[in-house]
Amino acid sequence: MAFDHTKYAPFPPIDKSDRRWPAQRTTAAPRFCAVDLRDGNQALVHPMSVEQKMRFFEVLVGIGLTEIEIGFPSASQIDYDFTRRLIDEDRIPEGVYIQVLTQAREDLIQKTFAALEGAPRAVVHVYNSTNPAQREQVFRMDRDGVRGIAENGARWVRDHAAKYPQTDWIFQYSPESFSTTELDFAVEVVDAVNAIWRPDQGQKVVINLPATVESATPNVFADQVEWFCDHVQYREHFCVSLHTHNDRGTGVAAAELGLLAGADRLEGTLFGNGERTGNMDLVTVGMNLYSQGIDPTIDLSDMERLMDVYKECTDMPINPRHPWAGELVYTAFSGSHQDAIRKGLAHYKEKGGHWNVPYLPIDPSDLGRRYEEVVRINSQSGKGGVTHVLERDYGIELPRWLAIEFARIVQKDAETSQIEVSSKRIHELFEKHYLTPVTGWDLVRYEIEKDGPVVRLDATMGPPGRESRLRGEGHGAVAALTSAMEAERGVQVKITHFDEHAMESGTEARAMAAVDVQVDGERSVGVALGEDTTAATLQAVLNATGRRLGERAAEPAAVNA
Repeated sequence: MAFDHTKYAPFPPIDKSDRRWPAQRTTAAPRFCAVDLRDGNQALVHPMSVEQKMRFFEVLVGIGLTEIEIGFPSASQIDYDFTRRLIDEDRIPEGVYIQVLTQAREDLIQKTFAALEGAPRAVVHVYNSTNPAQREQVFRMDRDGVRGIAENGARWVRDHAAKYPQTDWIFQYSPESFSTTELDFAVEVVDAVNAIWRPDQGQKVVINLPATVESATPNVFADQVEWFCDHVQYREHFCVSLHTHNDRGTGVAAAELGLLAGADRLEGTLFGNGERTGNMDLVTVGMNLYSQGIDPTIDLSDMERLMDVYKECTDMPINPRHPWAGELVYTAFSGSHQDAIRKGLAHYKEKGGHWNVPYLPIDPSDLGRRYEEVVRINSQSGKGGVTHVLERDYGIELPRWLAIEFARIVQKDAETSQIEVSSKRIHELFEKHYLTPVTGWDLVRYEIEKDGPVVRLDATMGPPGRESRLRGEGHGAVAALTSAMEAERGVQVKITHFDEHAMESGTEARAMAAVDVQVDGERSVGVALGEDTTAATLQAVLNATGRRLGERAAEPAAVNA
């Protein structure tokens, strides 16, 4: 059997009956550190150039990040050059800490500090692997040997930092593969490192707990973080950071639960880039906080620019279903969803208050998204979506009876083309089936004379040079027109539905009218735009009448053909 699950052992749970994190609640954003620019440019097929790194760095600074891991200068000439350029050209804004990565080897640590000479603020991040697989298979060392690597690294970092007192140093240590390391040993190694760095005496320290390979469910990782925080020394004197990966698809969840369990800081990348399945996604975590009314401390409002820079610098795509940022995440094709969104947006516009629009967890405009991207039309769409597009793009509000009928026309067009129906195409269909007057039935001018409840209408219709007059009277302009049609054209027109409304400011027409009529007992619909509601209504009746009579005239020819 090739697909054999028995070759894998289940991850052992944590024996922790006193867990407190499930009852906790996140009320503020953690410290964030972006690691997009770290070693290997996060496993890109085409590593970034110094210029691309610079552009990416400026974007990270621009959204408000104050801790940015910029690379591995002791292992990469590009990273070394980039580090020096940031420092030499004074590119590091006030309050921003650049962070660099190094293994726990003295020659690499020495080169790291040389790369950082003159930096105003910096984090030196030293690490070594601590889990059993690495100890036994890679280093072939026991616990004492691996702990010794960490202790030596801590001493070298401390001693070299002392040579550059002008820099505000933060020391960071990662027991790499923390999530697959025995918890008691992880605490033992971290205690040994802190005994050298002495955060209790004022040295700024970050202890970073990586889920280097995600191996368990997020609740297990949260148990590990809480157990660590409960047992480590000097806990109140240093920052606990998390660096989760996405091998099981739950890197964000693990980070969020780890915060509940006592962590203070999260490392991650924009859109979750990183080796294998990627790192924790800063965009998703930030927007998750934002959607709960919590200030994420990073500004993601210009999401399109972030996406453009990310794609240009990494040569990586962004999935259209990516949380919060994907092209389709605020898009509804389903008719019932579109109807709910349209009504919810109208309710919010009228009532205000906290955002609570169906199917939209946040207001897309907060991220620079246009409402054109929310409702899109295909063969699965209904009247709500079609109505929303006409209202949104053309200021045309359809009464329910007309929306139902027009939605069928749009759906048929979508089924025939088998592609998405654009806003422009929807408007073209609306004009073709309702707005465009039949030749000879366009209203040229009209005069109305009122005598009490009676209205006398004198109207001219038809193309220039071949106009014809309609004169009649009735209780209202529409009744006067239908009376004239019967008296002068011998056509009986009965109104069954009639709607009119003023158009939104900014549109050329000031009013729209829609009528559902019986022309000699046969149904027809007409819609018209006009300078006022009376002109629009009269033209709508003429459109409906002329269209039905034109169709009737064409029917015998169609039969004979």
